Amino acid sequence: MNAATQRALEQTPLVLARRAQEDAAREEAGRAGALPDPQLTFGIDNLTVQGPGAFTAGGDAMTMRTVGYNQVLPSRTKRQAQREIAGARVEQAVSTAAMTRLGIEQQVAAAWISAWGAHQEVQMLQSLRQEWAVDVEIAKARLRGGSGSAADVLAVRMEALDLENRIDEASSRETQARASLERWLGAPINQPLADAPDFSVLPHDKSALLSSVDQQGNLLDWPAREHVAEAALDEAKAEKHPEWSVGLSYGSRVRGLSDMVTVQVGVTLPLFARNRQDRGISARAADLDAVRSEHDDARRQQVEAVQAAWAQWDALGRQVRRHLDQLLPQANDRAALALASYRGGGDIQPLLDARRDEISHHTDFARMLTDYGRAWAAMAYLLPERNTP
Repeated sequence: MNAATQRALEQTPLVLARRAQEDAAREEAGRAGALPDPQLTFGIDNLTVQGPGAFTAGGDAMTMRTVGYNQVLPSRTKRQAQREIAGARVEQAVSTAAMTRLGIEQQVAAAWISAWGAHQEVQMLQSLRQEWAVDVEIAKARLRGGSGSAADVLAVRMEALDLENRIDEASSRETQARASLERWLGAPINQPLADAPDFSVLPHDKSALLSSVDQQGNLLDWPAREHVAEAALDEAKAEKHPEWSVGLSYGSRVRGLSDMVTVQVGVTLPLFARNRQDRGISARAADLDAVRSEHDDARRQQVEAVQAAWAQWDALGRQVRRHLDQLLPQANDRAALALASYRGGGDIQPLLDARRDEISHHTDFARMLTDYGRAWAAMAYLLPERNTP
């Protein structure tokens, strides 16, 4: 199973997409906080619109052709806030990639366990074929000997056909699970699956899982979300700082008149902060409060999920052991006793009932084993750092 999860992480397009998003976020961080592009201007100043020289560049001594350069200078606080937002988004992209990897590992493990469990069910049911074949032969022998009936033979044959239907159903579920696994691995899975890990052993105990919920997959990106909201609040606060600009232009006048140079300095005036910047600050502060509250709710949900998953895994473990140690042996013994009774001239109905229960217990055990494995995988792949069997 570990080989399947590692192969999926190497080949799944979703992992490549998350890497591309990380690269994009780092590229954005590289330009965050930079000065805006300068502006180059061209024009004609003081162009006359009346008189003999109207609309001509040399129509008046004040008219001049100009070329200028202008640079906006955002406040240092605002540029720093922009860098913080970009850095938080890089952090978010990294944590999202880690969440994606954990999610893929869980889904691959679940698909692998489903395929493995269905195969176990097929093998268990196929192992009962020989016993049903013996039942059919005994029913035929009793019919030939005059102690049985054709109805008995038909009843046993019908139950044998029902067994084949169950085998086909389990085989279909195995094929479907393998198809799900192929989706992650990108290639057909034709070879037999390896032995499953010991589902009774988890890499972390319950107390360790409950004390590390913030490091688990579903919560990995929440710190980054808070950092983005905090940086957005800082950026909103920086809007109250004036934004400066500097400009230089050179004006060329008609021949005989001196050219001119113009230097300008501009500054924004946040005069209406109450209805503009302050509202933006309040909005971003509310966003931050919302993110923190959602983070707390997500943490509680994760604690609940861990406790529920642990309870399910623990209960399934007891049920699996009970089936393996008691129910399956007793079902086999009951079928053997019923067969011996029928062979000795008894009624066929107890044998049919025992065989049905035997199949039912084997089917329940196989599916319960699959559920046990899924419950194990749901907790084994909660943390990025783990030592799964």
